[in-house]
Amino acid sequence: MSETWNSRTKLVHGGTRRSQYNEVSEAIFLTQGFVYENAEQAEARFIETGPDEFIYARYGNPTVAMFEERIAMLEGAEDAFATASGMAAVNGALTSMLKAGDHVVSAKALFGSCLYILENILTRYGVEVTFVDGTDLEAWKAAVRPDTKAVFFESMSNPTLEVIDIAGVAQIAHAVGAVVIVDNVFSTPVFSKAIEQGADVVVYSATKHIDGQGRALGGVILGTKDFIRGTVEPYLKHTGGALSPFNAWVMLKGLETIALRVNAQAETAQTLAEALEGHPALERTLYPGLATHAQNALVQSQLGGKGGTVLSLDIKGGKEAAFRFLNALTIPVISNNLGDAKSIATHPATTTHQRLSDEQKVDLGISPGLVRFSVGLEDPQDLLADLTAALEASQA
Repeated sequence: MSETWNSRTKLVHGGTRRSQYNEVSEAIFLTQGFVYENAEQAEARFIETGPDEFIYARYGNPTVAMFEERIAMLEGAEDAFATASGMAAVNGALTSMLKAGDHVVSAKALFGSCLYILENILTRYGVEVTFVDGTDLEAWKAAVRPDTKAVFFESMSNPTLEVIDIAGVAQIAHAVGAVVIVDNVFSTPVFSKAIEQGADVVVYSATKHIDGQGRALGGVILGTKDFIRGTVEPYLKHTGGALSPFNAWVMLKGLETIALRVNAQAETAQTLAEALEGHPALERTLYPGLATHAQNALVQSQLGGKGGTVLSLDIKGGKEAAFRFLNALTIPVISNNLGDAKSIATHPATTTHQRLSDEQKVDLGISPGLVRFSVGLEDPQDLLADLTAALEASQA
């Protein structure tokens, strides 16, 4: 019956497992191990486990399994493996399938830690990585080779909010047999249908919109059952990047309300972007939902017209003006998370992307005046008034 449910029903009921007590709220199984009735059962379970059989929390846990099943139902994936953080998901998806001599093509506009994995870790172990302008399909065609093993990109880049054509890149990659791995955090599992559009593997930082209230770290890798159980699980269960049962329970509770939250946040983000575009204190207003955004047509077809929950404001006057803006805010907090119920402002050049060279920052469009603004659940007019006052203060 669950196959016929719509998304919001899946988000509340998908993957639920009840104990003998038939609890309403999902149980937290805070246990690292499981007891076998006899030695023969222990031997059999180490050979092959069934859907309700567990060995060790690093391999699997009933609460974690509920989260994996629920997010897989929402995403339209065959299976999922939950990880300790979003970066554990990115690292696990890439490292589990790659070896020395493999070739990867990646969009160059990435979160700083994603760039570190591709530039520093994978190359250290003999993987060749080619970076391209992710929005340019011709660049992907030129970079992909017959021996390309995988392509990787953020479907909406952090923090400049470029939107990449998932179907277009997937067609190019699949022509040479490459695996398409998409970091889908900014697009959210509510707005994006990445697997339908050609992604083979989707990763999320559950720390962001899935939790949505700044409480816990988590991540998840989604894909085919063969990839998740045959490639990802052996790597992660032996290297230890598993999600804790308590954090899995937090993420389950977050999934129940994610559709309501991100739709409200995206609506407010659209309102703020339209109101602030052209403000005299701004060099530019970056938001995929704006008609002036370079990939707005793609937003209409790929994301159902939803521009997401984040906008970026490039403030005239560089770093000093950006800092005056941040320090003048009274409702949003200054932090480096996103997708939270609270609005969060971040200065990428000195925080999330500070390790990049000045040349890389210029190439990626991360200017000294750029502020990433993650829209929360506050009243839109309160936020607009606060942002407007802070912009005026930035130019003082």
